[in-house]
Amino acid sequence: MTDITSDSVAGRRMSRSSAAQSTTNGASRPQPEDGPQTDLVACVELLFFAYRDFTGGPDAVLEEYGFGRAHHRVLHFVHRNPGLRVADLLDILKITKQSLARVLKQLIDKGFIMQRAGNDDRRERRLFVTAKGGRLADKLSIQQIKHIEAALAKAGPGAAEFARRFLFAMITESDRPRVEALVKLASETRA
Repeated sequence: MTDITSDSVAGRRMSRSSAAQSTTNGASRPQPEDGPQTDLVACVELLFFAYRDFTGGPDAVLEEYGFGRAHHRVLHFVHRNPGLRVADLLDILKITKQSLARVLKQLIDKGFIMQRAGNDDRRERRLFVTAKGGRLADKLSIQQIKHIEAALAKAGPGAAEFARRFLFAMITESDRPRVEALVKLASETRA
């Protein structure tokens, strides 16, 4: 008979016989019993692998410019929202002013983004992609759109709607209205 103990850290039940499974380097790691928890851990792992492959192509392109994922996110949101205020970009990305300042300076210095004073408030900084920045943002987006398009086609009918609902549900509830407005705004300006 298997002795069952509770793993207080993970909040899941484990058997002592399977609580420590040897890994290739001799270290042991806890192994959950089969069931819903295992399915959720598998979903977490699938998200890691999906994100790795979703960002892999753009990461290679960005590396050619000496840029990283932070540069990609800034380019993406400025490209989709011309005239975006720096304050709004900080709120979207949830990063510090110092982190944004470093990335933004590189994008401006290399001619991918320009900033202008606001029309109503001259202290306000509004961001726009340059033609060069637009080309790079499009190149990165096209790779990711093709990746999503192929995955949705393989997933079958109704996958696109389900994926949107799932991704939206993954967003912190308090952020959902702002994200929904931003995504709608971006799609309306493109239409």
